[in-house]
Amino acid sequence: MPTPSRPTSTTRAIARTRSTAQAQQYALPVLFALFGVIMGSWAGRIPAMAERVHVSHSALSMVLLCGGLGAVLSYPISSRMMGSLGARKTLLFSGLALLCVLIAIGVAPTVPLLMMAVLSLGITASTFDVAINSAATAREKASGKSELSKLHGLGCAGGLAGATLGSLMASLHIAPATHFLMLAAPLAIILYFAFTLLDADDVGATVEKKSFSLPRGPLLMLGVLGFLGSMAEGSIADWSGVFLKEHFGASDGLAPLALSCFSVMMLLARLVGDKLKLRYGARSLVTSGSMLGAAGLFFAVLSPNAYFALFGFAVAGMGMALVFPFVFSAAGAQGPAALAGVASMAYSGSLMGPPVIGAIAQGMGMQIAIAYVGGLAALIAYVASRARMLK
Repeated sequence: MPTPSRPTSTTRAIARTRSTAQAQQYALPVLFALFGVIMGSWAGRIPAMAERVHVSHSALSMVLLCGGLGAVLSYPISSRMMGSLGARKTLLFSGLALLCVLIAIGVAPTVPLLMMAVLSLGITASTFDVAINSAATAREKASGKSELSKLHGLGCAGGLAGATLGSLMASLHIAPATHFLMLAAPLAIILYFAFTLLDADDVGATVEKKSFSLPRGPLLMLGVLGFLGSMAEGSIADWSGVFLKEHFGASDGLAPLALSCFSVMMLLARLVGDKLKLRYGARSLVTSGSMLGAAGLFFAVLSPNAYFALFGFAVAGMGMALVFPFVFSAAGAQGPAALAGVASMAYSGSLMGPPVIGAIAQGMGMQIAIAYVGGLAALIAYVASRARMLK
């Protein structure tokens, strides 16, 4: 009877290589979800942190603006780190810094210190975002397979999980500082293991040494799309619940569902966005989707009650879901410097969105303010139809 052959060293090496390759496939999805958890956890504890430092509503808007300002100012940092370290090391260092900043936000005892911490959050979060999107677009180019929509969908899922965890911690009366300290250690471990598994090049890219680089030529259209998309998404995140409460008299329990409906439908749309891109192309999806988003927002504005408005916000989330993934994918295909420039321009939309919508709401009412966001969505569709780099 023949003796079963033992696996040779070559066979074992091939098996290890296959298992490593399989594990590497999960690194980027984990990193996108982790980023969502961090940002969702921060957003979910904003009310508690505002109460802790006794900040007024006007002062809170200034605190939140510091995050957008930090994102805009991140360009020289992200471009320099990407140029010298590459995407893989940049996401490790910026991710660890982001977790440290999260703790600093939780323990900040005064409004000025909280503003400095949130400014740092904008810088580190934007740098981390540029790094993971650069790694993702590099993998898209190498494999020829679109996957950025699914990855951004996982980021949405992480954000919802982080916000839900924040609500749970708040209901248990756990202070933000304690919450963030409990969160930082396990997330740092997950970050490190995902970093070790990530199959990305450590070779840096040559970038321009400027404090800020406005995209030029066809790339400018991508920057404009990112700017308008960020402005629209940020406005819905900040003001949709206020709209339901002020315009329809919705309860404190019902009003936050506007953002939930928007976010859940955005998540579901992003999970199938890559397959749709293969069939229809990025430009047609962003154009038609943004028109659908505009229709959803106008429907919410003209709705007879809050429940119809929730349906409108859900439609808007589905329609606008693919703007960021496809804009970042197109920019990343041009290199890390192009991605950093487009990302900086995009994040400046989050800086301008809250005060613009607030000013419109103050002068003309929340109904006109949300209608203005619908106009932004329609403008996104117009710009996307002329963006040659969206393919």
